Amino acid sequence: MKIIEYIKNIWKITELKDRIILTMGLLVVYRFGAQVVLPGIDASKLGGLAGTFDDQGLLGLLNAFTGGAFANASVFALGIMPYISASIVVQLMGIAIPYLQKLQKEGASGQKRITQITRWLTIGICLIQAPGYLAALPTLGIPREAFLLGQGGVFYFSSIVILVTGCVFAMWLGEKITDRGIGNGISLLIMVGIIATLPQAFVQEWVSRVTESNGGLIMISVEIVVWIAIILASVMLVMAVRKIAVQYARRNASGSFEKNVAGSRQYIPLRLNASGVMPIIFAQALMFVPSMIGGVGFMKDTSVGQFMVTQFSDIFGLWYNIVFGLLIIVFTFFYTAITVPTNKIADDLKRSGGFIPGVRPGTDTTNLLDRIMSQITLPGSIFLALISVFPAIVLKFMDIQAGWALFFGGTSLLIMVGVAIDTMQQVNSYLLNKHYDGLMKAGRDRKPAI
Repeated sequence: MKIIEYIKNIWKITELKDRIILTMGLLVVYRFGAQVVLPGIDASKLGGLAGTFDDQGLLGLLNAFTGGAFANASVFALGIMPYISASIVVQLMGIAIPYLQKLQKEGASGQKRITQITRWLTIGICLIQAPGYLAALPTLGIPREAFLLGQGGVFYFSSIVILVTGCVFAMWLGEKITDRGIGNGISLLIMVGIIATLPQAFVQEWVSRVTESNGGLIMISVEIVVWIAIILASVMLVMAVRKIAVQYARRNASGSFEKNVAGSRQYIPLRLNASGVMPIIFAQALMFVPSMIGGVGFMKDTSVGQFMVTQFSDIFGLWYNIVFGLLIIVFTFFYTAITVPTNKIADDLKRSGGFIPGVRPGTDTTNLLDRIMSQITLPGSIFLALISVFPAIVLKFMDIQAGWALFFGGTSLLIMVGVAIDTMQQVNSYLLNKHYDGLMKAGRDRKPAI
């Protein structure tokens, strides 16, 4: 089989093998830390907390991203999400702050400084989130007798230090995976946390369908087919690009002798989904606002407020997903405009002597790229919104378990697909370099013809 041959080829490359082993080892360390409960909390009395996160609310979604660490009151309860939040904040601040714009243009040294700023901002976010998380534990289902040391200053101080340290350690693990392992470390930590809940969700669905005679193996088979189909659609969304042909002018290259180098044609790859999963994250971060507004102040006792609390507390509800989908479309255009600077692309193209056939360099090229990005971003945003709300669709029409439905779309599926594709591309690059090395070695060993 090709998969077995593929694994054998991977294992033959010593550097690649070592990187994969290191990556898997660090991921195991992260998953082990997710099971270690904070000191001072009785682990046997966390059932109420786990039950709170099993509902269809935002807390359950957050717990899924941390691989159950949030509901387990573990040392990695905050997970890697503060680092993600800090990265988003720094990226957005780069639009308005000239200092960050200057750092972005300085190359490797500037990126190193931005990374350092992101790390310090991560610690600041952790110092805000950790006390809030500890204060919310009693209201989320942990009885007061579960706090062995009480809820005094000693418990708060030690737990805040541990939670902040856990987040910093998770950030360090992600950076080590990126530097010495395979794939993007931060993305892999998030993916592993998401995958950790997959077996349990599938077992619950299996018990519901087969053991309780709620459709049997036929419905399980149908669900798996639908799941594979949505994975393929997600792969298409992640990989789809619009290629813009670029022609470089003929130029003379001088060396030991004069020769005429013909102009070469390349392509500018414009991704259909240039924003990735960021619009979903932005939209998800705002979806708690309607229910919060409906539950406070004068809105609390009104029918409109009760409607907002009821409809926007269920992540599989109709109005929740309508607003969620619209926000994703809006944020897709917003984030694409930030991350794809068409004017910079046009300027770089002009400086390198390239041009789009039939289009003047400069302003005309920028306008063309803007128009093409707008044309491909609209269907891309609609496609992204449909994949994001698809869990609610399958839950409504196929009556599947809520935990299993989360893997039929949304951030969870797109992160898994995107990270898997990125990791496999890095593995393939190692394999390709190995083949090239073998080819060059064979060429050097070949005896010259007499």
